[in-house]
Amino acid sequence: MRTIMVLNSKGGCGKSTIATNLASYFAVEEEANVVLEDHDPQGSVSEWLEARPEDRWEIKGLKSWKSSKRPPADTDYTIMDVPAGVRGKELTAIVKRAQTILIPVLPSPIDIRAAVHFIHELLLVGKVSRKETKLAVIANRVRENTLVYQSLEKFLKSLKIPFITSLRDTQNYIRAADQGLGIFELAPSSVYTDLDQWDPLIDWISSRRSMPA
Repeated sequence: MRTIMVLNSKGGCGKSTIATNLASYFAVEEEANVVLEDHDPQGSVSEWLEARPEDRWEIKGLKSWKSSKRPPADTDYTIMDVPAGVRGKELTAIVKRAQTILIPVLPSPIDIRAAVHFIHELLLVGKVSRKETKLAVIANRVRENTLVYQSLEKFLKSLKIPFITSLRDTQNYIRAADQGLGIFELAPSSVYTDLDQWDPLIDWISSRRSMPA
């Protein structure tokens, strides 16, 4: 089983959007058995699953903020959506389950400063410091021709962990989420730019670089 965690200490950075779209990709494109673990009491991922049409590829869900139940043994991918504000011992405990951690960061000075402190803390967590869990960052909801995006890009490239891709600010994600879908399930003609931006992330996740040695 492959376990991928979407994590950031700051709320509103798009963790649930990335988690649900990853789940959609693996279920639709790889026909894999996928479980979405919703660790956030806000329940965004769980609500997305409830809105998902019955005739679409099945994605199982676990409301992990109120249950310790684990994914079935035949699960291929577990995607964990972790709430903001997880720090200290709680952070160390939850990271133990992750093979790969994705950190979305928004293009704003507040988010960049918060990411500096969070990534520094995360790199000191035992499993991460021993390189038993791989990290990567994603620039999320970006408008590339802006000064603040240029600042974010410069910051992410300065880190000692991979900066994988930038995902643009578009209504396509909202439109998909409203239907319980991922962008991989929308008409390709309307999301081709977004699919191109996801290619580097999917390639990285599929490579050995995203897995512990």
